[in-house]
Amino acid sequence: MRINRTYLLLGLSAAALAIPVLAQQSSGPESLLPPGFGDQPAQAPARPQPSPGQGSPTSPSAPAQSTPTPLLPDAASVEAAAAAMPAAANSDDSADEIGAKYDLPATARRSLDLIGPLTPELGGLERTAFGQGNGRGLAAIMRATSAPFLSRWASILTRRALLSQTDTPGDINGADWAAERAWLLLRMGEADNARLLIQGVDSDKFTKRLYSVAMQAQLATADPAGFCPLLPRARDFSDEPGWFMASAICASFSADQGTASALLNQAERRGIAKGIDYRLAEKAVGAGPNSRRSVKIEWDGVARLTTWRFGLATATNVEIPAALFGTVGPQVRAWEARAPELSLARRLPGTAVATRLGVFSGAASLGFYSALADDSTADDAATDRGNLLRDVYAGESIRARIDAMRQYWQAQPADKWFAGPEGVYYGALPVIARAAATIPATAGAGEDTPWLIAAMLSGGYDRSAARWTAALGQLSGAARERSWALLATGLPTPQLDLSADRISAFVSADSSKYQQLGHCLVAALGGLGRLPAAERARLLKDAGIDTVPRRPWARGIMAAAQRREQGTVALLTGVGMQGQNWRALPPQQLYFIVTALHDVGLDPYARMIAAEAMARL
Repeated sequence: MRINRTYLLLGLSAAALAIPVLAQQSSGPESLLPPGFGDQPAQAPARPQPSPGQGSPTSPSAPAQSTPTPLLPDAASVEAAAAAMPAAANSDDSADEIGAKYDLPATARRSLDLIGPLTPELGGLERTAFGQGNGRGLAAIMRATSAPFLSRWASILTRRALLSQTDTPGDINGADWAAERAWLLLRMGEADNARLLIQGVDSDKFTKRLYSVAMQAQLATADPAGFCPLLPRARDFSDEPGWFMASAICASFSADQGTASALLNQAERRGIAKGIDYRLAEKAVGAGPNSRRSVKIEWDGVARLTTWRFGLATATNVEIPAALFGTVGPQVRAWEARAPELSLARRLPGTAVATRLGVFSGAASLGFYSALADDSTADDAATDRGNLLRDVYAGESIRARIDAMRQYWQAQPADKWFAGPEGVYYGALPVIARAAATIPATAGAGEDTPWLIAAMLSGGYDRSAARWTAALGQLSGAARERSWALLATGLPTPQLDLSADRISAFVSADSSKYQQLGHCLVAALGGLGRLPAAERARLLKDAGIDTVPRRPWARGIMAAAQRREQGTVALLTGVGMQGQNWRALPPQQLYFIVTALHDVGLDPYARMIAAEAMARL
């Protein structure tokens, strides 16, 4: 059982929430045992930064020496932000940590007017990204949004927006504003980042809502020790049963086994927790020092997974039946991917999900698979996958590397997610993005070309992908059409034929249902301002796209773009991409998303979302 002292201290600014791991109630965390949570993907805001110039492999004869630079910084920026944050306001080792915090001078306390770890220097949005006066409305949108999102890039953008150090709107309490942002991050699968955001609020400024979300965050990160610094005030603010059970757990962590046992007995008598929820709390109590409790966990008869069950089982290294993950949204698997108590093999399905959702960067996933391949306890399938990645990055020839990439993107992931067009698993592409960026465009990749380009764009290597414009003439049929569409939407300045005749030919060749791929191409090009001016209106009309925002969502995102509110546009982008089925995305919706992002200065995200559509439809 992990009882990390750093987390214990930082927990002063985190909170507690005992709602089910996956309760999809839009209202957010409320109780220890609510109904199972979210199946549907959701909305969110996020912050992109202008596309930094990406290095492209310049020597076809020596691709291994090229060092392409991704479009966006990796997760290290968030880690740097965490390191730069002020300490959680307590360095006292005494038991009364809350009291020590109250003794801090006013100058050492943090304001609720400006919350978030990502400054513009660290990749965050500007302070005014969400505007000044509509906090309650935006908070309501965050609560109502289903997550995780349809688009990996929309999720990355949303994460950046939610973590940005932005002004608190004047009509909402800062702690509640942080709570809604953290609650959405949790539902996106971003458990660590949700906790990081919560830790930006001094614990003496917590509200009931933030206490509720904070417990959820500690459970999602499988760190019940984080309950303990919050208990003195949390019990005064909330009557959630989870806090009573947390009292027993924290007493055990303090080696006060008598109090822990008395509280457990009282909880059992009063029916505060029972069944699997009581036994998991008892298991956590047994992890404390000097405890003599030994509890066996049986999952028979358990119908669904909850946050409480996930958090305590994972913290005590109790294996959760795979079937129970089917009762919750995929974000819970993403939580599992970062659980420190679990073995690499146990984290494998979660890593596949985290990569697909955008929680993990391709580099982070690559590091995981490399470590797994060297793990003596890993099974043959895991080892084979790691060896395949070695061939992807260090194969004997360009052809051998491309063949290994094809095997990798056609291999079913550990979470058994379904494949996209042509049997390609999109979640595999970010892992091989950097390798694809080093393949010379003259390699004669043939039908693999569109997926090499898609892999590069999944990692933001747009300038590396630009080299493949010259290879289009070597292609034919579906490979040429999809490659052209990816480059037409994903490149900063595509040097391609974007005439009305070429675009119409692509739409005519599209064999998808209702020609959705072709119509989405028109929508994306229209939003990026890349349709020929003289034919723009006709092409959009033929694709069934009405450019006048008539629905409330469309009016809202376009109005936010006019106000230059990048954070609001990012949030409404997520709202427009709720769900897990790309086939359910209307081309007109994609048009407004790409247009708003482009207009508000988030063009790199507009292009990457458009290119992602070309790869996933």
